[in-house]
Amino acid sequence: MEPAVPRVAILDDYAGVALRYADWYSVQKRAGITVFGRHLAEAEAAEVLQPFDVICTLRERMALPRTLIERLPNLKLITIVGRSLPNLDMAAATERGVLVAHSDFAHPRFRAVRDATPELAWGLLIATVRNLAEEHRSMRAGGWQSTTGITLSGKTLGLLGLGRVGKRMAEYANVFGMRVIAWSQHLTDETAQQVGASRVEKAALFEESDIVAIHLVLSERTRRLVGEAELAAMKPTAYLINTSRGPIVDEAALIDALTSKRIAGAGLDVFDTEPLPAEHPLRRLPNVTLSPHLGYVTREMLSAFYADTAESVAAWLDGSPIRIANPEALRG
Repeated sequence: MEPAVPRVAILDDYAGVALRYADWYSVQKRAGITVFGRHLAEAEAAEVLQPFDVICTLRERMALPRTLIERLPNLKLITIVGRSLPNLDMAAATERGVLVAHSDFAHPRFRAVRDATPELAWGLLIATVRNLAEEHRSMRAGGWQSTTGITLSGKTLGLLGLGRVGKRMAEYANVFGMRVIAWSQHLTDETAQQVGASRVEKAALFEESDIVAIHLVLSERTRRLVGEAELAAMKPTAYLINTSRGPIVDEAALIDALTSKRIAGAGLDVFDTEPLPAEHPLRRLPNVTLSPHLGYVTREMLSAFYADTAESVAAWLDGSPIRIANPEALRG
C-alpha cells in the first residue's frame, strides 16, 4: 500500500491569494493543499482539520489553543508568521510532537514591506479625522457634504509606543506639521528626540493629544492599558486610532466614550474578537471608522508571508524542517 499523501491546510485566506502570491509547486507535487477562505470557529475547526498533517496560519487570524490541538490527531506541523504566535499553545504543540515553523523576518524579502502597517495607520488616521467613511456612505446614497473634519497641521499626535511603527508614524506627523509626543514604559528622552518627538508621562499624552495612536505589542502589561480613565482624560475633540491589537483598549469603555461622544471618534483596524461579529455595536456607531485588520494586508507583505510558509512546508516534506520555534518537539 502506498503511503498516504500529506495534507496541508491554509487557513483564513480571506482574499483568496495564498496560492497566487507564492510558489507552492514543491509542496503541491508531494501534498494535497486545501485553502480555507473563511474563518473557522474552534468546534468546526476540530472537525474539518482532523485529516490534515500541516496547518498554515496567517498572523493571529486563527487561535490554536490546547483544546483544539489535542483534537487534531494527524497534525505534525504548524507554520506561523513571525517568531511566535500569541494565540498558539506552544506547550501543547510540543507535548504532542507538533513542530512549529516560524518565518524569517530578517530575510531580504521582508525588508521592503515593513511600512505596510504604518501606512495603513496613517491612512486610517486621515480617514477618521476627515469623516471619509461616513461621507463615502452618504455619497453612495446620493447625499453631499454633511460633516466637518480637522486639519492635522498644528495638532498634537500622541504615540502610545515608539517602536518601529511608532517611529514611522512620528516621521509622517513631522511632514504634516504636527507636534509629536510619545509614551511607553521604557521610552527615553533621547529615543523620542531622534524622531522629532517629545517623551511625556502617560497621563499627559492622553490629556494633550488631539489624536492618540496606539503602537504597542499586546502583552499582559499592555492588555486594557487604555481604559475608562485614559479615555476620560482625552479632549472631547480628540480621536483614538488603534492598528495594534484590540485588547490593548477596554472595548466596553471605548464604546461608552464613543456613544456618549466624550471623544470625537475612533479609527479601528483591530478588535477583541476577529472577525468582528456582524451585530457588534462598533459596526453601528457613526463616529467610528472601521477596517478589517488590514495593517499588514498588502500584496507585497502577503507574498513575503506565504513565500516563507511554502518554504517551511517544503523543508518539512524533505525531512529537514527549518526555523523550528519548538525544537523540543523534534526530540519528542
